[in-house]
Amino acid sequence: MNADTDAPTAELDSLVPLSRRGFLVTALGAGFALAVQPVMAQTAISTDSTGLTSGEIRVPTSDGNMPAYRAEPAQGNAFPVILVVQEVFGVHEYIKDICRRLAKLGYQAIAPELYARQGDPRQYSDASELIAKVVSKVPDDQVMTDLDACVAWAKSHGGDTTRLGITGFCWGGRIVWLYAAHHPGVKAGVAWYGRLTSATSGLTPRHPLDVADALNGPVLGLYGGQDPGIPLDTVKKMQAALAQSATPASKASAIHVYPDAPHAFHADYRPSYREGPAEDGWKRMAEWFKKHGV
Repeated sequence: MNADTDAPTAELDSLVPLSRRGFLVTALGAGFALAVQPVMAQTAISTDSTGLTSGEIRVPTSDGNMPAYRAEPAQGNAFPVILVVQEVFGVHEYIKDICRRLAKLGYQAIAPELYARQGDPRQYSDASELIAKVVSKVPDDQVMTDLDACVAWAKSHGGDTTRLGITGFCWGGRIVWLYAAHHPGVKAGVAWYGRLTSATSGLTPRHPLDVADALNGPVLGLYGGQDPGIPLDTVKKMQAALAQSATPASKASAIHVYPDAPHAFHADYRPSYREGPAEDGWKRMAEWFKKHGV
């Protein structure tokens, strides 16, 4: 693991009282979430922080300060911004490492703990319990406004939000599609195996298939053909909706399916990891962002 530090930010933040009005989680922990133990150490990628400014930040929201992880090049400013949206397990070591990997490419990458008001996902050892007690209670509207707050933080901390991208994994993959329809400044998104449709509720009133015709920036979807939780027929429906759209960004979107890959094929710390699709997907993501001005 990397013990990333951001001394100037930490020193300044220590002078600001952290509001607990709306947040159960006020700081990020170290390592991996309990629900993903044991970690596949032989495949888990660890990216160092050499040449980076990286570590925990606090993002102001309407009801307090949200913990998040940020990584960016140590030299320069006006970096293009990429929001990194967590898996179902929250902001743990894998998501932090994704931020560092993106920072090595020249981005300011920010991963907010989007469950912070509902509970600490890293402390649950059982995934089904985590989903029932925390994840299922997170409203989409809250997620959208929290990501908006991250964009505002980036704008005031050296990020160039005119070059705004977003990527996310699993739970976060679904959010990528929704946020691309929500924020007019999104230039491009990359959604890794995010659910495309399901039953709606008061907390999740729309799904990606419902906003396929309303994207502000084109989204690249990366999916596994052997993912039992995301049937290929829903992928095909999404592909058709994008192709038939009159909205330029929606029509410019694309979905790539890796026929033999399971769900979470990019998660290098889990048995689901598939090196070939993971590396190819990362290359496609980098090219997608560059192509669309991020």
